[in-house]
Amino acid sequence: MTKKIRKEDALHYHAKGRPGKIQVVPTKEYNSQHDLTLAYSPGVAVPCLEIADNPEDAYTYTAKGNLVAVVSNGTAVLGLGNIGPEASKPVMEGKGLLFKIYADIDVFDLELNTTDVDEFVRTVKILEPTFGGINLEDIRSPECFEIEARLKKDLNIPVMHDDQHGTAIISGAALLNALELVGKDISAVKVVISGAGAAAISCARLYLSLGVAASNIAMFDINGHINRGRSDLDPIRQVFATEKRYNSMAEAFDGADVFLGLSVGNIVTRDMIRRMAGNPIVFAMANPDPEISYQEAVEARPDVIMATGRSDFPNQINNVLGFPYIFRGALDVRATEINEAMKLAAVYALANLAKKPVPDIVNIAYNEESIAFGRQYIIPKPVDPRLLTTVAPAVAKAAIETGVARKHIDDWEAYELELASRQGRFDRLSRVIISKAKSAPKRVVFADAENLQVLKAAHQVREEGIAVPVFLGDEKIVRKLIRENNLDLADVPVIFTQSEAMRPKLEEYAARLYDLRKRKGLSSFEATRLMYNRNYFGSMMVETGEADVLISGLSRNYPDTLRPALQIIGRATGVNRVAAMYILHTPHGPLFFSDTTVNLNPTAEELVEITELTAGAVEKYNIKPRIALVTYSNFGSAKGEDAEKMSRAVAILKAKHPDMIIDGEMQAHLALDTELLKKNHPFADIIDGGANTLIFPNLSASNIAYNLLKEAARLETIGPILLGLKKPVHVLQLGSSVREIVNMVATAVVDAQQ
Repeated sequence: MTKKIRKEDALHYHAKGRPGKIQVVPTKEYNSQHDLTLAYSPGVAVPCLEIADNPEDAYTYTAKGNLVAVVSNGTAVLGLGNIGPEASKPVMEGKGLLFKIYADIDVFDLELNTTDVDEFVRTVKILEPTFGGINLEDIRSPECFEIEARLKKDLNIPVMHDDQHGTAIISGAALLNALELVGKDISAVKVVISGAGAAAISCARLYLSLGVAASNIAMFDINGHINRGRSDLDPIRQVFATEKRYNSMAEAFDGADVFLGLSVGNIVTRDMIRRMAGNPIVFAMANPDPEISYQEAVEARPDVIMATGRSDFPNQINNVLGFPYIFRGALDVRATEINEAMKLAAVYALANLAKKPVPDIVNIAYNEESIAFGRQYIIPKPVDPRLLTTVAPAVAKAAIETGVARKHIDDWEAYELELASRQGRFDRLSRVIISKAKSAPKRVVFADAENLQVLKAAHQVREEGIAVPVFLGDEKIVRKLIRENNLDLADVPVIFTQSEAMRPKLEEYAARLYDLRKRKGLSSFEATRLMYNRNYFGSMMVETGEADVLISGLSRNYPDTLRPALQIIGRATGVNRVAAMYILHTPHGPLFFSDTTVNLNPTAEELVEITELTAGAVEKYNIKPRIALVTYSNFGSAKGEDAEKMSRAVAILKAKHPDMIIDGEMQAHLALDTELLKKNHPFADIIDGGANTLIFPNLSASNIAYNLLKEAARLETIGPILLGLKKPVHVLQLGSSVREIVNMVATAVVDAQQ
């Protein structure tokens, strides 16, 4: 089923705040006059003269070495066709975003208003001094072949048309692994290819390099089988013309070992798949609908190894597994080109990575206990953190070995550490959480359904398959908001606790509440009155299993939202005090703050439990907590109640958990500035790497720190995440954005899964 995207959502996403998806950000100081004189006149003259004497110094003194141009003329935009340069710009900005988040590569997108090959090539050529690499994108065939070939010949920087080579590299790695699993010799397999565009031609060329025999490839374009009897073939397709002729693609399926689809959806039938050889390999990669659906292929041939371009089925052939890391490796050795050896190095690196034990964070993201090499896993997952440190070095080594690198790497361990540090700048935790939530969505009851932000978030989590929403609210108001805002929520149940229809359920819940609280001063009458409150009703839905998660608090007082959950659901076994944690996504990775919303002024003993709850929550995300208890004092440098209780809490925690990485009391900046920490307190346990988890002495300090940092640095956040309840109830902060609500729902769903 194709995922539906609302026009309003897509337009709002691209227009909100600063229009577009990318921006230029200064990387040097600029606050003082001295800074500005160094950045521009007269200081800038010094590096200018150095580069004039040695142009290679541009890589040392400018951003050239980390800057890629994503260039298109919009003549073949995926799924949209020839829409022109202006209309292609959102796609190119999106490509720039992927370069940045996956490989920390900066991008200028260039949309050229020309369909003339000579003009296109000349324009890119004269821009060569600006860039470290050129990524060609969405250029129609056959012009794309000539453009790439001429630019590769004329430019002294790496050039790659990702539409061609990205798909070829990823599918090539998948093919090698699939053939290994079924025990077939690549030189003997028969391959049927549907499509003869840029991607299909490039895949076929790479398959030849991997060992497929040209005579064993049967390629089909819109006019049928490409054979030597046709007079309409250009030189590029003539390479794949065979003596043997097929009257139809179905005929070519007889005894075929491999099918590669890069054409249009639903053109391959079950019967065609049944005609293939034993253990057939089917890569149906038309988007959004593959040439044959995953279900149909598996039903037709249970022995099939199936891959598509989609994320909702196993073995996704996704270009994002390739281009960020290929360019990263090429840039880091200042390669003059991306040659065949570098592409093959990426193929083998990807294929080998899929055979290695999968990190827990990948299992978490896909809600699997142990993903392992096999028919359902022949290619790495896009969230795998090892891609950058595996593919980029392989590409860099190939560049050096083939003589196209102008910079050599001698210490490969140090290079991998450098790559790992780049990866931390754009943490994948949110994507991992959302991926895991989607793997087993839960029933989420929203207590503030009369709020438009909540409804928009509910629409999004439903469309993305994160959760199944249920609403609490006045049905007339909720339905009106849904209609007015064109939200696809018409069939979502709306529960109005004050309606007569809900009277039996309300009485049932009231009786359960009375039974829970009758020895704590609650009367039957009071239990009935409380059950009209949506937070009580929603908490009871979770307690009885009629819902898995309660999301509330957007328009209500925080304690009033938390109290019903404590009374009905209660604390987890062994927990004396619940706490709340925020996740802040910083440029250096996630930071976990606790306790941010519950405990006003905890004692040292209570801080111990808060720290233990927080550490356990961090570990659930497969992140080793590195904890600092922060206040105004550094290891006894100042006296006072907060400093003393933080110091005492650290001592207790170290005694209880000798393996815990924890220290304090310390000032917050020391917890993050490891150089300053080494200089002044070299004995600190968190000295190697600093802290990723901060525990605050009281609610005032934590809440101020969180809100200031969030707003001043414009950080994406998740929270507050309640810790210590038996079942997931989460209370939204007043004014939470749609994105923050969605992140909270995904986190709660993961909590419910566990």
